[in-house]
Amino acid sequence: MRKKWTSRNDNIRNLSFIMLLLSVLFLQHGGVQAEQAEKKLTLSEVGHFTAAQDLPLTSQTAILVNANTGQVLYEKNASQQMYPASITKIVTGIIAIEQGNLDDIVTVSEKARNVDGTRVYLEEGEQVTLLKLVQGLLINSGNDAGTAIAEHMDQSEELFAERMNRFLTETVGVQDTHFSNPHGLFAEDHYTTAFDMAMITKYAMQNDAFRQIVGTYEMEWIGESWATTLYNHNRLLNNYEGATGVKNGFVNQSGPTLVGSAERDGSAYIAVTLQAATTDSMYRDMQMLLDYGFENFDTHLLSSESVFLDSKSVPHKLTEDIAYSVAKNETPNVEMNDAGYLDVWGDGDRKLFEVEILPVDTSSVERKQNMKISGHANSVEEAAHNHAVRSNDSNLMPIVHGAWWVTVILYALFLLLIAYLLIRKKRRQKRERFRRIPY
Repeated sequence: MRKKWTSRNDNIRNLSFIMLLLSVLFLQHGGVQAEQAEKKLTLSEVGHFTAAQDLPLTSQTAILVNANTGQVLYEKNASQQMYPASITKIVTGIIAIEQGNLDDIVTVSEKARNVDGTRVYLEEGEQVTLLKLVQGLLINSGNDAGTAIAEHMDQSEELFAERMNRFLTETVGVQDTHFSNPHGLFAEDHYTTAFDMAMITKYAMQNDAFRQIVGTYEMEWIGESWATTLYNHNRLLNNYEGATGVKNGFVNQSGPTLVGSAERDGSAYIAVTLQAATTDSMYRDMQMLLDYGFENFDTHLLSSESVFLDSKSVPHKLTEDIAYSVAKNETPNVEMNDAGYLDVWGDGDRKLFEVEILPVDTSSVERKQNMKISGHANSVEEAAHNHAVRSNDSNLMPIVHGAWWVTVILYALFLLLIAYLLIRKKRRQKRERFRRIPY
């Protein structure tokens, strides 16, 4: 009997361990799946405005969006796949900042030294920090810097391209972009859309280090074979009031391409132009788009301090302030739905955008985990450090955003199972004692 009970005891322990393991795995998987499921961005799923006027753009495709919410304020063929050229480097740069260590020392390879196109004249064997490579990549559009970054992080451009595509679909959530290299030199399978580039840039510009680099107009460059002052290739920075970035590009197959951003009086916009007729017309198109944003829209603020009630009068709050766009002379209507989202409506029952809103207690947990470091960073290095702190904190997010209720149920079932098995054990022990009593 003792041997039989020992066997049952082992079964109980094994079953308990399996239940616990399943609970943990389900928590992690559910959280990741829920987080990824939220990140699918397509042009048809974001808030749109009807154009107040038809802009005479020369670019084949173009878009203007609110830099905070992603609302589409104007678009022209924005879902059409196009060749991006060097605006590809926006993705290479933000990946290096977020997933690399900017203090790393990178040794330049022969392949990086000899890459075609615009360069910062790296030499084979030259040792450069990853930060300096990102600066050379985004300010001077160095293709050699792009290859050096790719080889440092993934040993080859091909493996780094795989990382880029995972980042685009899983982290940013865009669906119509595929990159095959880190710099944007022409390849048939290297393409994007104006909408995707706007969403990619919206994501990247939330990073302080990235913002500081793409907003840098000039920088001293001391290299092994090249000492000079770099001037940002993006002419918007020196020619448009409030310009904050970000990147231009050109190859024969793409024509002139440009992603620009600007901010004035609390309003911030991102615009993309692809395959303009000429470089000059590209910048005219960009100015036209940004002017259209500032002249036709007002910015309203949803405060994280405001309390919204659901249908059961449960208080909810946003996790951060949100600056959103409304057409001039339009009065927005804000209401909370039963799915846990805050809807913002414009005139004619047109949905401007929606955002997830959390119960007050959960919202406070979220803010503590995702709290932004106050003040502006004084340097690129400080900004990168601040982002790393926020990234580490956000690893806790699946517990809040994921299938937490499923985890609670699993743990409850686990505890019930343990209680049931303990009761059975006690009953068996009681029966054993009765059997040993002599009659």
